[in-house]
Amino acid sequence: MTGRLLEHLDAVTNVQKAEDLWELHTTKMASYGFDRIIYAFTRYRTTSSLGDPQDWVLLTNQDPAYMKEFVDGGMYFHAPMLRWALENDGACSWSWMEEMLAEDAFTKSEMKVVDFNRKMGVTAGYTISFSSMSSRTKGAIALTAKPGMSQAEVDEMWAEHGREILVINNVAHLKVLTLPYVTRQLTRRQREVLECVGDGKTTQDTAFLLGLTPATVEKHLRLAREALDVDTTAQAVLKAAFQNQMFILDA
Repeated sequence: MTGRLLEHLDAVTNVQKAEDLWELHTTKMASYGFDRIIYAFTRYRTTSSLGDPQDWVLLTNQDPAYMKEFVDGGMYFHAPMLRWALENDGACSWSWMEEMLAEDAFTKSEMKVVDFNRKMGVTAGYTISFSSMSSRTKGAIALTAKPGMSQAEVDEMWAEHGREILVINNVAHLKVLTLPYVTRQLTRRQREVLECVGDGKTTQDTAFLLGLTPATVEKHLRLAREALDVDTTAQAVLKAAFQNQMFILDA
């Protein structure tokens, strides 16, 4: 392991904010020629859905115009490389899409995504699909090569540096899972009452410990459920834990 790579991994493993991690990662990937990146992770995957995009961990430096169509417009659901990522682990060259095109193996919806990517200059790169320990979770990252870089050039670069790029992305992915990343932030009181519930405390116990009335505790629990967009307090505790919003040292 080279000194620069070791220095980078040391910085990644010690970072405390998702934003700082992303800055480190995008800078490092740019050094290999990948100037546009989309990282996504969901804990709410089912057989027919990846869950609400608002509940994903989504990090990107892609053009906002691209993201508006690709994510907000729902094109991601028909993206060929997303299909590959859901069915596989590891790294895949986007030359796979050329092979599929040659075999006329894409649906009309998938071809629409391919044409959109060509229009937006998203034509060469690699996708990494991270291993999952649960059928409900999946994480992947799309590494788009800088404009003017052909897939053949990307594959040549990958042949030399692919192993270290894969390690860097795996470490970044594992680090993301330890950091708070939320689109719906809990207040301090909402977090405190959920932590008490997570510890097995009753409403009365929580009220006594926090110096509140039971009615106020119930109010904060209701607001926490609304903030997290769930129906039950048990779901709120689980989602807050997933998002690293509970029992954090620097709340």
